[in-house]
Amino acid sequence: MSHRPLPGRRSVLRGSLAASAALSLPTALGAAPAFARSGRPTAGWGVQAGDVTCDSGLVWVRSDRPARMIVETSATESFRNPRRWHGPLLGSGTDFTGTTPLRGLPSGEQIHYRVLLADPDDPRRTGEPVTGTFRTASAKRRDGVRFVWSGDLAGQGWGINPELGGYRIYDAMDALDPDFFLCSGDNIYADGPITGTVALPDGRTWRNITSEEKAKVAETLAEFRGNFRYNLLDENLRAFNARVPSIVQWDDHEVLNNWYPGEILTDTRYTEKRVDVLAARARRAFSEYFPISTLRRPDGRVYRVQHQGPLLDVFVLDMRTYRNANSPDDQPVDPQGILGREQLEWLKRELSRSRAVWKVIAADMPIGLVVPDVPNIEAVAQGDPGKPLGRELQIAELLRFVKHRRITGTVWLTADVHHTSAQHYQPSRAAFTDFEPFWEFVSGPLNAGAFPANALDGTFGPDRVFVKAPTTANVSPAGGYQFFGEVDIDGHNGELTVRLREQDGTVLFTQTLQPGLVGQ
Repeated sequence: MSHRPLPGRRSVLRGSLAASAALSLPTALGAAPAFARSGRPTAGWGVQAGDVTCDSGLVWVRSDRPARMIVETSATESFRNPRRWHGPLLGSGTDFTGTTPLRGLPSGEQIHYRVLLADPDDPRRTGEPVTGTFRTASAKRRDGVRFVWSGDLAGQGWGINPELGGYRIYDAMDALDPDFFLCSGDNIYADGPITGTVALPDGRTWRNITSEEKAKVAETLAEFRGNFRYNLLDENLRAFNARVPSIVQWDDHEVLNNWYPGEILTDTRYTEKRVDVLAARARRAFSEYFPISTLRRPDGRVYRVQHQGPLLDVFVLDMRTYRNANSPDDQPVDPQGILGREQLEWLKRELSRSRAVWKVIAADMPIGLVVPDVPNIEAVAQGDPGKPLGRELQIAELLRFVKHRRITGTVWLTADVHHTSAQHYQPSRAAFTDFEPFWEFVSGPLNAGAFPANALDGTFGPDRVFVKAPTTANVSPAGGYQFFGEVDIDGHNGELTVRLREQDGTVLFTQTLQPGLVGQ
């Protein structure tokens, strides 16, 4: 696999933080500082790129005050002969965030960009440029594709701990020089307050950076926005964002644990009990803080397909917005399921249209692992190893469709359960047999509590080939069990290799898959 050389991490970090003098990190027990309001616009939260294709991408920034966003791109780090893109006016209506689409980019090339924030009343007054870089997807198969994936950030009260180096897992992912990062949901824990200190079982003390918005569960739009800003206080994440574009999906904790449309809360921490109201505020903040192409559409949907050249299409699912209510999940008929009918038909249609060698189905929840919402079921599997019931019916319909349409190269990636594992699904072991074998790989958390492995449901015949998980619940990141996965597609023979890795990059498990097989 060939990759163009990149600028050093430190040089990108230095450029991305050049405008951040007003955003010095708070002490471990202090609060996030307010923005300075004098001088020129600054972008102390860094930059990030997202939904990059062979010829396009999105660039994001946040200003400390009203400003016009301007993006310049170049083939070189010196920015000779830059191309200029005029972006939106950033104001309070979007929490001073903005995204600029870049189109007509060369494929398979390193794109250097810098963001300028201009005074709306005097365009000549601009802040220091904030720089980043990304690589467009290659239209040439021989170039190969490499990406990383994980999820679950700042969960269970484990936030940014400077004594441990903050979110250091991003350094290990960055070291692999991935083409992009697939974030499989739970980008924030809006329902998980962050306190200054947490007592660890061994007598040590975990120390968090804190902020005002993380002192309670998020209910207002300002509090949801503050949850997204909190993670950007981490230097490792900002540096990673400046070098690696993202494909982002959401799950439950962007709103609150195990939520579903129409739910009315009994949780006494909330004064707003209507989950639909909370979800609307969370979606707005989510759309402001990530560069996602479909969120700019009138329907504002999260699910989409991202084309990454001839080798790879990524099908990003939303298993949260369109689901039915959590229940025992044992109903014999379930037309809505976990995807909703419209999304399921979209997925079947796009899979059948795809000509990519590999079709990664990015699911924010696992298929065969039982995820409870006591006394109900939160994910798909409910523990009954017999014929498909409840939400399993939609998955059975999809797997049957893949088999009968002869769709090749499908691989499922997910996070959510806070351990890492590899499951192989085989009809000869299953109660439902009308499908071709396939793999599901689980990774995460990025920086959250780790939990024991979930039970398997035998309906689709899973065999847990590998698992690493603690034996006790909510192990802090100081105790390990933080994971990410890597996918490497060889441009010459088309093989796809999955590596499950620990937070320092150590490889725990490797599986290589051959191209051209129905299912996989």
